[in-house]
Amino acid sequence: FTPAYKHLRKWSTPVLRPMAPFLAASVVTFYLVSKMQEMGVRSETYAKDPKNPYGAQIAKEAHH
Repeated sequence: FTPAYKHLRKWSTPVLRPMAPFLAASVVTFYLVSKMQEMGVRSETYAKDPKNPYGAQIAKEAHH
């Protein structure tokens, strides 16, 4: 006896293999955008800007 929900279709629909390039590209894009944001936030122009949300953290790390 096998449950009916395990054999809904004769051939399973591939999902992960066709989506793999898009998933990989998403990971690479997320990584590169986060690195660019980090570089921009820590740049000389914006590191001392009072509107920078990471200003206190950058100032604390600069003293070490």
